[in-house]
Amino acid sequence: MKKNAFDYIWTDKKRSIFGLPLTFTRYYLTETKFITRTGFLNVDEDEIDLYKITDKKVKYPFFQRIVNCGTIIIYSRDADTPSKEVHCIKNVRKVSDLIDKYLNIMRDRYGIRGRDMMGYHSGHDHFDDYDDAHEDDGDY
Repeated sequence: MKKNAFDYIWTDKKRSIFGLPLTFTRYYLTETKFITRTGFLNVDEDEIDLYKITDKKVKYPFFQRIVNCGTIIIYSRDADTPSKEVHCIKNVRKVSDLIDKYLNIMRDRYGIRGRDMMGYHSGHDHFDDYDDAHEDDGDY
């Protein structure tokens, strides 16, 4: 990826012991995507379109909290990445709010809401209840 290929809203590295960014995992947030880049010699990049995110969760494990870090777990409707853990990043609450902000902008742009990301039926047809309530004993 070229250095200026995207306009990044936020970027950070996964932090290791003592909160130091000594790993080869980097996170990027653009206006439309959340990108995770891992590796040194062999580089893997994973992108999640923001409008596909269905939920997220913020965790503050003890050792991360000591160094003012946290983890965000992102749940999405992305085919290859149904969940993504953004491990040990600084200012986790601000990053979570940034994701929310741009997630809502993208959903507004595409006219999508959270309920649109779910299935249409909750496991059974709504006609089944009507048929069961009006069932005859077979006397015709």
